[in-house]
Amino acid sequence: MMYTLLELVIAGLIVMGGLFGLVGSWGMLRLRDSMQRLHAPTKATTIGVGTALIASNAELFILEGRFAWEEFTITAFLFLTAPLSAMMLAKVHLWQNTSSLSVPKPMGGDSWGVWAKGQTAGEAAANDPS
Repeated sequence: MMYTLLELVIAGLIVMGGLFGLVGSWGMLRLRDSMQRLHAPTKATTIGVGTALIASNAELFILEGRFAWEEFTITAFLFLTAPLSAMMLAKVHLWQNTSSLSVPKPMGGDSWGVWAKGQTAGEAAANDPS
C-alpha cells in the first residue's frame, strides 16, 4: 500500500513536469516578443525539469534506497542559473529597445549601467565610426 501511494506521487510529479515543460515550450513558440518569451523557459520549463528530476530521484530512492547526487546537482544548477540568465536577457532587451532618456535618472546623478552615453544599441551602432 505504501509503495502504491509513493508511485502515485511520483507519477503525479512526472505528469506535472511534462505539463510545465509543454506550457514552457508553447510559450517559447507563441508569445510575441522577447520579454514575454523570457518567462517561458525561466519559469515553466525550469519547474518542469525540476519536478521530473525530483520524481526520478524519488523513484531511485524507492528502488535502491539511495539518492543520485548528480540529479540534486542538476536541479540546484538549474534553479540557480535560470534567474541569472533571465536577468541578462532582460538587460539586453532593455539596452537594445529602450532609450536611456525615457527612464528616470538613478539616485546620485549617475547614469544606468545598461546604457553608454544615453544611447540604445541601434543609436550606438549608427554613430560608430568603424
